[in-house]
Amino acid sequence: MMTHQAKTLVQNLLAGDRRALARLITLIENRAPGAAEALALLYPHTGRAYLVGITGAPGTGKSTVVNALTRELRARGQTVGIVAVDPTSPFSGGAVLGDRIRMRDLAGDKGVFIRSMASRGSLGGLAAATGDVVRVLDAAGFDTVLIETVGAGQSEVDIARTAYTTIVIDAPGMGDDVQAIKAGILEIADILVVNKTDRPGAQNAVRALRAMLDTGHRLRTIHHHGQINPQRGGEPSEPEYDFWQVPIIETVATEHNGLDSLVDAIDQHRAHLRESGVIQDRERQRIEAELADRLREALLNRLIAERSPGAIEAMIRRIQHREIDLGSAVRELLDG
Repeated sequence: MMTHQAKTLVQNLLAGDRRALARLITLIENRAPGAAEALALLYPHTGRAYLVGITGAPGTGKSTVVNALTRELRARGQTVGIVAVDPTSPFSGGAVLGDRIRMRDLAGDKGVFIRSMASRGSLGGLAAATGDVVRVLDAAGFDTVLIETVGAGQSEVDIARTAYTTIVIDAPGMGDDVQAIKAGILEIADILVVNKTDRPGAQNAVRALRAMLDTGHRLRTIHHHGQINPQRGGEPSEPEYDFWQVPIIETVATEHNGLDSLVDAIDQHRAHLRESGVIQDRERQRIEAELADRLREALLNRLIAERSPGAIEAMIRRIQHREIDLGSAVRELLDG
């Protein structure tokens, strides 16, 4: 049964109460009683915000770009929600809050809401509750939601299934002309940004990125069948392609240079997704991936709840002593 507090928070959120927004996000992050019901009430009010993911190697200036991008979006009359996934503090278990500190000059703008979240060890650079927090900001009426990830490396590709437009940020002087390629995340980019282009070596980074794009990163296959609903029977259909040409935007975010071009590129990509129909496919993939994740978590929790702790421990010991292999152990546990 839904708690009275959660129901009141939802009503106040939909009425524009910022305090209710912050409290509701905390409720959802902590998976407190009433969180699931609150999300169910909010869900019909979602689907209007445009989701932009921002990722890249540490030190490329992601938070500075997010700050400057937010200012440009506000100048164009858009409201902006920001979800900054911080590394988890090893002491408190909470977010380090570095992004909140760097973005403090946005404080006081009622058209901007910033939330730092601890990654809490979740893979993919996104906290487990990020999707739900994004939906709360969507229901709260923000035009654009920016999702900035930890920037840990290859696992950052999870951002591509959460956002409609994914921005990968690179910068010169990172020990490699193309840090994004080294991190293995160039393939997810809808827009490439070379930040800090006032530094030496910036044009080398731009040229290297352009060369990589010209050697096979132009076309992205559109997948229609994923983890839950694989294609069944018949011959596989011809793959469809997203013919978007990935632009390279040069910025100096600290000086607010190039941010107008970045917002233009986001608008152009959004128009491309809608005109080509790819946006519906991306949303379907996002929902399917998240549904698969939640099903795995729920089924695992149910299995553990149905088996005694002793049975799980006994199975671990049998595996450790090489009495049974992992595949056989899984089948035995599932069969009870």
